[in-house]
Amino acid sequence: MVLEKDIVAKYKKAGEITKECQELAVKKLKVGTNLYDFCEGLEAAIVKKGGQPAFPINLSSNHVAAHYTPGFESKDALEENAVVKVDIGVHVDGYIADSAVTLDFSGKHGKMVKASADALERAIETAKEGAAVGMIGGEIEKVIRDAGFKPIANLSGHGVGEYDAHTDPTIPNVGSKDSRLIEDGMAIAIEPFATNGKGFVREGTQAEIFQLLEKRPVRSMEARRLLDFLDENYSKLPFAERWVQRELKMGEFARKVAFRELIGRKCIMAFPLLKEEDGAIVAQAETTLLFNEGKVIRLL
Repeated sequence: MVLEKDIVAKYKKAGEITKECQELAVKKLKVGTNLYDFCEGLEAAIVKKGGQPAFPINLSSNHVAAHYTPGFESKDALEENAVVKVDIGVHVDGYIADSAVTLDFSGKHGKMVKASADALERAIETAKEGAAVGMIGGEIEKVIRDAGFKPIANLSGHGVGEYDAHTDPTIPNVGSKDSRLIEDGMAIAIEPFATNGKGFVREGTQAEIFQLLEKRPVRSMEARRLLDFLDENYSKLPFAERWVQRELKMGEFARKVAFRELIGRKCIMAFPLLKEEDGAIVAQAETTLLFNEGKVIRLL
């Protein structure tokens, strides 16, 4: 499937904005930085540059592999010795670029950070039209294991579609028998995770990122108000609870109760923190590739 020129241009624009914001993040994120202010500022920069966040900025540290974003007016600050994954997604009219870079403020885990970055580069070399996704995963796994670490087996890369941040195909981080082939017209995000832990993440209890599933009847007035707001503003892509509070200005208790009701009614889904074992460290590297007319376009 050949992509239309305007679609390719939107993907490329999303990639340009993502790269600029990634560079801004690397420059500005320091030990002691308030994470709420940082994320709000970086998301505002995305909008100023002509894009929209494809999902809330993720700043997952140490054994937390993914899905941390600060709560509304959070006092959380970047801790000393943090190994933080800065995961940024940008869309232009629904066409998404997804990226991540790991910053090691401890100075002790450079080899692991390099392993995830090297695995990404190997995957990019391997990811050609007609390549099997299981083979790409095998190359990622080999690089990470050869460096002395484990790939996280239950995290993976993924396709990115129009207003869809996680679609087919799944790009594994370990070798598999998955014979699905990379095809012309695909956009995929490849994201190797390296760890000195078990190589497996579990869900935590905390969640600040959500996505609307379906608008259903709900009982309470506050839940109806929240659902109408979500349907109008965040009907397609993940959103942060802090975004809702900033715009809707519900009281904290009412907001929490409304969120709980919408989750229970399966109107929205939560993205809990994904954690390695306590004491482990996780590094991530990610970029987005576009396959079009026999060419591989690296968006950033």
